[in-house]
Amino acid sequence: MNAIATIYLFAVFLSSSIVLGSEEDEVYAKEIMGAAQKEKEWLVSVRRQIHQHPELAFQEHNTSSLIRAQLHKFGIPYTYPVAKTGVVAQLGSGSRPIIAIRADMDALPLQELVEWEHKSKIDGRMHACGHDAHTTMLLGAAKLLSQRQDKLQGTVRLIFQPAEEGARGASEMIKEGVLQDAEAIFSLHIDHTTPTGAIASIPGAFTAAGCVFEARIVGVGGHAASPHTNIDPVLATSFAILALQQLVSRESDPLQSNVLSVTFVKGGTALNVIPSYVKFGGTLRSQTTEGMYYFRQRIKEVIEGQAAVHRCNAYLDFKEEDFTPYPAAVNDNNLHLHVVRVGQLLLGPDNVHEAEKVMAGEDFAYFQQVIPGTMFSIGIRNDKVGSIHSPHSPFFFLDEEVLPIGAALHTALAELYLKEHKHTIH
Repeated sequence: MNAIATIYLFAVFLSSSIVLGSEEDEVYAKEIMGAAQKEKEWLVSVRRQIHQHPELAFQEHNTSSLIRAQLHKFGIPYTYPVAKTGVVAQLGSGSRPIIAIRADMDALPLQELVEWEHKSKIDGRMHACGHDAHTTMLLGAAKLLSQRQDKLQGTVRLIFQPAEEGARGASEMIKEGVLQDAEAIFSLHIDHTTPTGAIASIPGAFTAAGCVFEARIVGVGGHAASPHTNIDPVLATSFAILALQQLVSRESDPLQSNVLSVTFVKGGTALNVIPSYVKFGGTLRSQTTEGMYYFRQRIKEVIEGQAAVHRCNAYLDFKEEDFTPYPAAVNDNNLHLHVVRVGQLLLGPDNVHEAEKVMAGEDFAYFQQVIPGTMFSIGIRNDKVGSIHSPHSPFFFLDEEVLPIGAALHTALAELYLKEHKHTIH
């Protein structure tokens, strides 16, 4: 551990109301982790059921049914349906302080290429982003919290969210009032770069704001031997793409993270014919929501301007019906520190790291626009079991040892937050 990391962790210790290393805390950590480990077999079973029956955005009917059946067994009241297939459960006193914990449920339209006993039974669908694990860990926390209701000095709201993968499920749940009077919200996401048994968190910007775009540049096609009689959309497209690549390098603060990628170009098919139009498109990511909207406007100006220079017309579509721009996920500093403290308590200081910012989008950001929230990553990397591939890969595989760890972290985050904030109610 370097000097900077040591100083950072020491500062966290000083800011914490949890005195790490005290006998009481050691007993608490062993109690929570022990209770979670006792549920490992059940957790693995639940996760495998979800994994074998992946469901896409707003189609999570079987997953929702499984969740509700388990909540019923635990005696936990819940609301359903919320945002079509979502479930919201609640434990504790029903009074403030009130916090929320969120897990996403949906899968991806991807063919699983990992051959194992419990692979997806539905062709073309796969839990390749770990949402099956997220749901299972939150269910695990529900079970543990239901056994410890007398220790909850406030209220915990469990949000099982549909449609994270590009369909704005968080936004839909907010519209239906799931946050209500909650004052804070937590969530986690699996991370294939962090070893199983460790977590990583960061204050401030964590994931990027993002959008997609598709352009159509229209000219006049004709024989390639007589280009002067045509209006060439291929030439206009070439200049537009080159100009787009200058936006980040010339108009972005070098200390800010922005990515603009053109990912496809489609034009004619004949080698001796200039096509009448060319389609191309891609994605934009920015570490700030403001940056994303700025570059979105500049994409429009550049494409339309380059088309006009080359006597073509441009038509731009940001696909908002299917891909509404995601805001950036920005972690609240105080909640981040709470995650660090609880992580150190349960896992030890050596297993709590500073997360790296990522340019992927995450609709947990919608919740953070309403109330303070933080998302942290939980490691699943285990070379021995093949848990080494990134999310959205058909070879993605999960180290199931993470399941009780995640359940224990959710439980402790909730209990200790309520305990620390019970005297701050206004």
